[in-house]
Order: sequence, then C-alpha cells, then structure tokens
Amino acid sequence: MKNRITVFFAVILVGIFIVVSAYAAETVKIGVIDFQKVLKTSNAGKAAQAEVNKQGKKMEEELNKKRDELEELKKKLEREVLVMTREMRDEKEREFRIKVNDFKMLEKKYKEEFNEVNKKLVYRFRNEVVDLAKKVGEKEGYLLIIEKNEAGIVYSPDRIDLTDKIIKIYNEDYAKKP
Repeated sequence: MKNRITVFFAVILVGIFIVVSAYAAETVKIGVIDFQKVLKTSNAGKAAQAEVNKQGKKMEEELNKKRDELEELKKKLEREVLVMTREMRDEKEREFRIKVNDFKMLEKKYKEEFNEVNKKLVYRFRNEVVDLAKKVGEKEGYLLIIEKNEAGIVYSPDRIDLTDKIIKIYNEDYAKKP
C-alpha cells in the first residue's frame, strides 16, 4: 500500500514538473530603449531639437541686442557725467539701473520660457516613443521594455536593445506626418 501511494505521488510530481517545465520553457523577451539616442538620432528628434534651438537663438539674439543697448547707454552716461548737474546725473543713473533690472528680468523670463518649451517638447517626444515601444512590445511579445538611462540600467546586451528599431519605426511614422 505504501509503495502505491509513493508511486502515485511520484507520478503526480513528475506530471507537475513536466507542466511547469513546459510553461517555463517559453522565452521571456526583455527590451531596452535608449531615449536620449532616439532623441538625438531620429528625424523627429532632430527636428524637435532644431525647433528648440531656433527659439533659443531668437531669444539670445534679442538679449544680445538689449545688452548692446545697455553698454552704449552706459558709455554715453560715462561720457556725459562730467557735464551734468548732480540731479541730472542721479536721474540718468536711476534710469540706467531700471533698464539693467528690466534686462535681468527679461533674461530670467527667457530662460524660464526656453526651459518650459524644452520640457514640453521632451515630454511630448517621450510619450510618442513610449507609445511606439508599447506597440512593438505587444506586437513582438515582449514581457518588459525598460528605458536605458544613467540612473537605472548599468549594463544590457546589445541584442535586447530596441533603440535602433524604435528609431526606424519612428522615422517611418514621422515621414508620413504632414
């Protein structure tokens, strides 16, 4: 009787082992995406960076123009200071300080605007890349797709890197957009 029970449990354990082994034999696919590489090398990323740079240069040119005007005003004030009355000199210096403060405020405003534009662009771009990664993951049966960055993944083999595939698909989709 003990032999039959032992054989019965042995057969059940072997059966469970076979079922579990067959289930575990299914390959687990994991992928990695380097978002920064997609941003730098994809056509959409290059276009987005060009747009941000264009806006940044426009702001920088305007600030340089204002800075040059302040320099000219300062030189003019230094030249005329000797022939002005005390009240007139104080008034001109006050006007100059006001213009310097206005310049600093404009500079701060432009930095904030530039950072905001850049942040919005990266957010939109990241969402598009994540959507593409989801589609690739679902289509090709990936269990997990992780973003490769400085803080997270220290090493990953090239064979699981999906970055080039995502760039290719993204470039194709971007070319179709008007």
